[in-house]
Amino acid sequence: MTNFKLFSSRRDRTAAMPFIMLTVLIDMVSIGLIIPVLPSLVGGFTGSQADQAFWYGVVVFAFGIANFFGSPVLGALSDAYGRRPLLLLGFCGLGLNFFATGLATALWMLIAVRLVGGALQANAAVANAYVADITPPEERARRFGMLGAMFGLGFIIGPVLGGLLGAITLQLPFFVAGGFAMLNWLYGYYVLPESLPVERRRPFHWGAANPLVSLRTLGRLSGVGRLAAVVALSGLAQYVLFTTWVLYTTFKFGWGPRENGWSLAAVGIMSLIVQGFLLGRILKHVSPRRLVVAGLVSSVLAHVLWGAASQGWMMYAVIFLNVLGYTVTASLQSIISGAAESHNQGQILGAVNSLNSLMAVVAPLCGAPLLAVVSHLPRGDWRIGAPFYFCAILQAASLVLAFLHFRGEREQHRIQK
Repeated sequence: MTNFKLFSSRRDRTAAMPFIMLTVLIDMVSIGLIIPVLPSLVGGFTGSQADQAFWYGVVVFAFGIANFFGSPVLGALSDAYGRRPLLLLGFCGLGLNFFATGLATALWMLIAVRLVGGALQANAAVANAYVADITPPEERARRFGMLGAMFGLGFIIGPVLGGLLGAITLQLPFFVAGGFAMLNWLYGYYVLPESLPVERRRPFHWGAANPLVSLRTLGRLSGVGRLAAVVALSGLAQYVLFTTWVLYTTFKFGWGPRENGWSLAAVGIMSLIVQGFLLGRILKHVSPRRLVVAGLVSSVLAHVLWGAASQGWMMYAVIFLNVLGYTVTASLQSIISGAAESHNQGQILGAVNSLNSLMAVVAPLCGAPLLAVVSHLPRGDWRIGAPFYFCAILQAASLVLAFLHFRGEREQHRIQK
């Protein structure tokens, strides 16, 4: 009887992976829908490009600061009550956020809506904890890559659809995104199984949910150390890229929602190909630690080239050449998840998500002012790429820290032997 239960449990845990992958896919499609049109929606309430860049940064900041405080709380709650209820809460919050954004008639409404949405939305952290629950440590890098592939596929479908719908009316993508989010809630409610058994849960404590305490716990985790700073700097570079991409290409190349939708879809295609198909094969020959270093080298070069691009097609060329850059996140998550205990995956991966959310808070404070300073320059001017050059510096700093961390690990192992 015990053997049957064990077999049944393993079978359910294996079957859960397709469920969570579909959940993440629908989630990312709904998020990707709004990316090409949110800057334009903000622009409808402003009178100049500089004001548009500034207030878009404020709107992004609002979501990020709320998510920074909300993520560790929701992550710790998922350790106490299971992943499924928190995912359902996130889907519901995301759907209401999209509907309210589409109905907003003033900037203050946009900001208020994004604050509430950020506080309730920790789907990425809980989904990563879900995967860690159902996956042995040696398989996590590959499975995090599979999850990343769903992010990529969502970024293929979402931005393209958002660009096409945004060409009809700027509000339409938000209502469609809200519909997708509520569809995900229904799917999660009726289909998605729970991944965290009752015996592996732990009581909720507000101390563990404090974002500063959560970050301190992450930094002190054995085997993480400097990698927390690598996550922070690399995440900041990614969020500066995300928050400035649409306005950058608009200012530099004159792109609209449709062109930006296709460019973001190209990023999604590469993410899907690398994380969904190539990463597992690469990991058979290269360790996650080596992939982190190689991926950061590729990312430094990619950001410099994006910033220096003088024509739109060059952006696509760099997207498709930056193969190793798409392996960094999954590799880092695998290393950090492997360092955490089974009972606090939600807290630790919630801390990672909280750290990324903090970087999402800082990013518009860095990227938007840089873009506002160069917004008056003529199209094609290399100086408009200032935010991307800043990203390259951040990725270079991440590279140095990662190299020092891994070298220190090797020396420590050598001494212990």
